[in-house]
Amino acid sequence: MAVKNDGASSKKSFLPRKPRFSILARREEKLALKLLLPTLLIIGIIAFYPLAHVFYTSFTDRIFAGREETNFIGFDNYRRLLSVHIATLDPVIDETTGEIVVDPETGEVVYERPIDILPREPIRFREVNQFTLFGTRYVVGATDRNFILAFSNTFIFTVVSVFLELVLGLAIALVVNSKFRFRGPMRAAMLVPWAVITVVSARMWEWMLAPGRAGMFNAFFDWLGVVERPIAFLAISTFQLPAMIAVDVWKTTPFMALLLLAGLQTMPEDIFEAAEIDGASKVRQFFTITLPLLKPAIAVALVFRTLDALRVFDIFQVMLGQSQYSLASYNYFQLVANRNMGLASAIGVLIFFLIFIFAISYIRMLGVERE
Repeated sequence: MAVKNDGASSKKSFLPRKPRFSILARREEKLALKLLLPTLLIIGIIAFYPLAHVFYTSFTDRIFAGREETNFIGFDNYRRLLSVHIATLDPVIDETTGEIVVDPETGEVVYERPIDILPREPIRFREVNQFTLFGTRYVVGATDRNFILAFSNTFIFTVVSVFLELVLGLAIALVVNSKFRFRGPMRAAMLVPWAVITVVSARMWEWMLAPGRAGMFNAFFDWLGVVERPIAFLAISTFQLPAMIAVDVWKTTPFMALLLLAGLQTMPEDIFEAAEIDGASKVRQFFTITLPLLKPAIAVALVFRTLDALRVFDIFQVMLGQSQYSLASYNYFQLVANRNMGLASAIGVLIFFLIFIFAISYIRMLGVERE
């Protein structure tokens, strides 16, 4: 039986066919959205509504636990927190000799008093810091000196602690990921510092950093004979921030190592076997295979740790009290001690944007969205 070859039918056979499952896929997408709707509604109630309320409160002068009338003041809270003024300090000239005055004890040039240079009207600026650039002396003033110092402390604390935790955590993760005897107990033991409650670890470090022989570090330095008198680590401003960084690195490095270890566990071993056959060294394998494949895990670890570091409160509050602030502890001080709920809400909004900027920066720099 001869089959008639129809040109039209042959042309139709080469046309792309519409997938039969497209209708089913649309139905599944609609069903997924319907199933997610209750979750999105709950998230909107417990997350977005409080966030929106904090945003609104930051534009008011609301008093915490007070009956005073709340007024809308616009950006006044943000102006108070973010207003910074940089002025030049001129050397003091001796009126009789016309020469620059020099301190006889230190031999340094005496400059004008910042209190005479910084503006006082309409808002008084207070000195935050002084620095010299290209031979010119400058003074930095702010309307809210404590907030600027808290921001500086939090930023330095975040950058240094997260960097050290990433390096140390990656080293620990590479060690416990290798095959050796008692690897299981070693993985469990490395999590002990992270398992300790933060307030407990802060008190423990406070005792170790105590002045006199009661402190472990001072007793150790005294045994070595490297110091003449005990060091009050938590009373001297120079040592306060490094002490906070040391406490956080000791406690949180295991958490960073755990996240990175999870990323290392997902890597296929055949890639490394092929690299060894090709003659690649361990160092080259680390930079060309391990690090690129570990980028998503590093991004997740950095986001989690940066979020926690920017919101650090407990160790600053327990170990330093009101001597030095982080952004979160200063937020607490304004809310509870000063009862300034509007200003505290503005600080919370600034912390939120700071965390958001860091998270987006990590994702874009590490190229996670392309993975």
